[in-house]
Amino acid sequence: MRVQSLTVVAASAALLAPTTLPAAEPPRPRQEPPARSAGAVRASDLLARARGCERVSRGRYRPDAGAPATIPVCALPGAVYWKADMDIDCDGRPTQRCNRRTDPYFSPAAAHAQSDGRRLNAERLPYIVLPAPSRIWNHRARGLGGGSVAAVVYRGRVQYAVVGDYGPRDIIGEASYATARRLGIPADPHRGGVRSGVTYIVFEDSRISRIEDHAAAVAQGQRLARRLVAASAVPAG
Repeated sequence: MRVQSLTVVAASAALLAPTTLPAAEPPRPRQEPPARSAGAVRASDLLARARGCERVSRGRYRPDAGAPATIPVCALPGAVYWKADMDIDCDGRPTQRCNRRTDPYFSPAAAHAQSDGRRLNAERLPYIVLPAPSRIWNHRARGLGGGSVAAVVYRGRVQYAVVGDYGPRDIIGEASYATARRLGIPADPHRGGVRSGVTYIVFEDSRISRIEDHAAAVAQGQRLARRLVAASAVPAG
């Protein structure tokens, strides 16, 4: 987002900027149809579940600083979701495309670290950003936190990710460079992202012990997505 992350600590100001020169944004990946492998959940199936809104947040969030607060967090069976924009988060380990020269708001410390203590790699790891707990909504009350599994849906694609960072208390709609790239969204941390059309579904009590293990996040995300979609087919009562 176009504001400093809450995870910036005073010590980070003393870190030297990376010497890697900023690279030009690589071409956007070729658009491909959603996966049709056995058991794969289609984007349309997930979006069919994310209709209407049983609101769990007390208020609404802004998509960006200074914008109107229009985005509620809504309930699903075993999950929550919101529909928003996507700003690009590059915080964590300095890389070729995520550093202080490519991102004016870069912070070397994301909220969560890998299991080995190293910083998260936003260029490689698909993760999303939750707003910090506030009177609007406290994600902890829904069993969400670092390593929770999410399904991010955009234009017919589904990308599984984890919760890796926290942002301002009143803003929602942000994900890592890697998440954007895999969804075909411009991922430049300064000028990338999209203004709308992204659905974020986060599964309750679904934490991955090794936050950097993307394969584990995908496996668990697919299982939980299948369960969520199947729940809609069960008659009430």
